[in-house]
Amino acid sequence: MGGRTSAASRASLSGATLIHRGALAAAISLTLAGAGSVFAAEPSNAEMLKRIERLEKKNEALEKALEGERVSEDEPEVATRLKAVEFQALSMQKQARTIEALEGITAGVSFTTVAQHASGSATTSGDSESQWNYRADVSVSLPGGEIGNAEGNLFAHFRMGQGDGLTRILPTFGGANATGFHVQGQRPDDSATVLLAQAWYQLDVPLPLGGFKPQSREKFSFNFGKMDPFLFFDQNAIADDETTRFLNTAFVHNPLLDAGGDVGVDAFGFTPGLRFAYRNETAKPITWDASLGVFGAGRGAAFSDSFEKPFAIAQFETAQKFFGGLNGNYRLYVWRNGQATAYANESDTQTEKHAGWGMSLDQRVGDATTLFARYGRQTQGKTRFDRAVTLGAEFGGSYWDRGADAVGVAFGQLHTSVDFRNDAPTLDADGNADFGYAVSGAEQLIELYYRWRIHQKFEVSPDLQHVSRPAGNGAAKDVNLIGLRAQLTF
Repeated sequence: MGGRTSAASRASLSGATLIHRGALAAAISLTLAGAGSVFAAEPSNAEMLKRIERLEKKNEALEKALEGERVSEDEPEVATRLKAVEFQALSMQKQARTIEALEGITAGVSFTTVAQHASGSATTSGDSESQWNYRADVSVSLPGGEIGNAEGNLFAHFRMGQGDGLTRILPTFGGANATGFHVQGQRPDDSATVLLAQAWYQLDVPLPLGGFKPQSREKFSFNFGKMDPFLFFDQNAIADDETTRFLNTAFVHNPLLDAGGDVGVDAFGFTPGLRFAYRNETAKPITWDASLGVFGAGRGAAFSDSFEKPFAIAQFETAQKFFGGLNGNYRLYVWRNGQATAYANESDTQTEKHAGWGMSLDQRVGDATTLFARYGRQTQGKTRFDRAVTLGAEFGGSYWDRGADAVGVAFGQLHTSVDFRNDAPTLDADGNADFGYAVSGAEQLIELYYRWRIHQKFEVSPDLQHVSRPAGNGAAKDVNLIGLRAQLTF
């Protein structure tokens, strides 16, 4: 049988080949049939054109809808969604621009009202008096631009109010109500005009010039405009704000400058001027400051010959840490007024030179206890009192579980000058006796208040004042005042 194939085997192989060929033919037939059905499902050219036309119409409608800003229910849904996203993005951009424009702007609003009562024995008329006044203040601070590393700031302060309180009807050196304010006119009691009290610009220059600003520990500042000199000089942590602390002017500022009239400001307490200041913080928290101010006095305070014989004041101050690291501020200053009035006499139209020096101190001595003291000494000019000392304290309410409340008490002596004691009995500048009494000793003042915090923006403060030997008049009866102050801040 050796390598030969039998007939049966050859017949079997021939049959298998035929089977394979038949299967291949069947597969090719099925494939061709499927391809024929696919080609048969493709659309005709006419149908394709119709689809393109419909797409073009939808695209035209979408473009037309996007041309307008208003949203319509007839618009395509895609256009409505795109407009909603665009409006949201624009709104966010507008808010961002608004925030950027307002960055650096600060504002404050306060409303203060005071009611006071004095018995008949205390007033110049001999009748008991009750007065009620109010004052509103609005302040705004704006960024004033940059010059290299130097930064500018613009400050504006508006004030309005009515009523002088009891100040003008009491025979005392110190004013009983420093919040009193009114405009001059034919009927001043009916006037409540808004006054632009302050408008000044400040430029802060970090030192050394050209240095790396974040590491600067020295600064030069320059101010010009209409301002309150007491904002920059004779400051005090607990005795410089009549809207929250002591009401009597003798305890708000140095009595020789304020009650004595040497500061030379206008009738509202403001004046045009310049200020130069240097601050050193290289040993922070201990700091050192030196400043010089030149302000209009007399007619100059009303923008008439503003720097002819001005009021000038220079101050040196330091912030220290005593009593276990508690804050303290110590200020020493000298002043000169080229247009002062002798004895601050409203009947006298002549002016003269006045000069003096003073100091203002405040020091915390406990967690909620702060002491203050001021001293003033007149060195040139005729004044009603030539030495003044005031001192006092404020105790925080944390001692009696009322942390936002406080009690303040102050004592002061205004020593009459030798010139005033000699001239007061006979002094006559307008045909009527200007003072007409024998002067001796010193006016003594005591004030006590309690500041009660109703809520974060509202405080009420009962206030008591006692003045003995008012204006150095030993024949005058003591002055007793009771008052109530309310303040709202925003």
